[in-house]
Amino acid sequence: MSIAEQMEAMGRAACEAAVTLAAASTTQKNTALRAAAEALRARRGEILAANARDVQGCQASGLSAALLDRLRLDEGRISGMARGLDDIVALADPIGTVMASWERPNGLTISRVRVPLGVIGIIYESRPNVTADAGALCLKSGNAAILRGGSESVHSSQMIHVCLLEGLRAAGLPETCIQLVPTTDRAAVGYMLAAMGEYLDVLVPRGGKSLVERVKREARVPVIGHLEGNCHVYVDRDADLNMAREIVLNAKLRRTGICGAAETLLIDRGCVATHLAPVVGALLDAGCEVRGDEEVRAVDARVRAATEEDWYTEYLDAVIAARVVDGVEEAIAHIAKYGSAHTESIVTESEAAAERFLARVDSAIVLHNASTQFADGGEFGMGAEIGISTDRFHARGPVGVEQLTSYKYVVRGRGQVRGG
Repeated sequence: MSIAEQMEAMGRAACEAAVTLAAASTTQKNTALRAAAEALRARRGEILAANARDVQGCQASGLSAALLDRLRLDEGRISGMARGLDDIVALADPIGTVMASWERPNGLTISRVRVPLGVIGIIYESRPNVTADAGALCLKSGNAAILRGGSESVHSSQMIHVCLLEGLRAAGLPETCIQLVPTTDRAAVGYMLAAMGEYLDVLVPRGGKSLVERVKREARVPVIGHLEGNCHVYVDRDADLNMAREIVLNAKLRRTGICGAAETLLIDRGCVATHLAPVVGALLDAGCEVRGDEEVRAVDARVRAATEEDWYTEYLDAVIAARVVDGVEEAIAHIAKYGSAHTESIVTESEAAAERFLARVDSAIVLHNASTQFADGGEFGMGAEIGISTDRFHARGPVGVEQLTSYKYVVRGRGQVRGG
């Protein structure tokens, strides 16, 4: 079949599966998820072998260290994927939940009830775990899924998809509830964006800036996603030094290639004498490149000069931009100008400063005395996430099971008719 014929067939099958899945019981969906989790554990050797094949190919092609880290699987990450499915099983099923209900003076009872979105297309790059997370979240929320992973992770994603299909078969659900685009031809992405509006209800891009820009530019259906994760940590004058140092190191270096990694460090001029050198020095000693303004460069000769572009940059690497600001108000202003509305953290013992920051910073996630690396659906108790949204419609922050639903109004009467 041609790409168009292949994608059309997948679209039709997804729509049919979505009807079945929307009516599936919680027990049936959870049975599929449990069986898929067990398959991930049982097939971990096959998954690791497939992943090694992907990694080897990407190393030969010169993929960056950050993207290789996203791609690489090990026993722990496979166990984490399986636990993520177990966690989704434990979540309440949102479908059919009555969000609100009220009675009108004419006796009509009106309820707002959660329903699936329908068919969700997910386009992602080098993270094979997205195959498991996205498929499982769509399943629990009653949505059919069409997954298009990147060519970098094709063998890993195919093996993970095999495990999801085992789960669907165990629960008696159509295998077409979760489909993986079988080709790495980029024309399939173009077809999903431009020609599948009849089948797809929403698209979720998960990957680098160029992918997300393309999806938002070309998609003919609504898109949930974020463009960049230019995240900030602001160290206030009332911050505990040891806490600040640990949070900054974790926020930047725990995993540099994730969207919740801190990319800019802001330090209050009120604590420059006590906090700047220790925090910047700790970053440098840990192997992180620091690009700073004049005041930051003055405390350590290893700091490179920052440019205006650095304040806008999502490095996804062991690099951070750092500058001194005049208190919480200037920190808020800097984030508003340069940030991507993803995740920001304030480190301070001042409740007043913290509350001002949390209330005034208009990002999807704001934290007080915690690392930006907590920007994750699993860490929020959502089981997993399909991505982080910086949009204001339809979902914001981690997109989990509940965020993959819409609602309808159910009206019950006793023969009422509307008068003129």
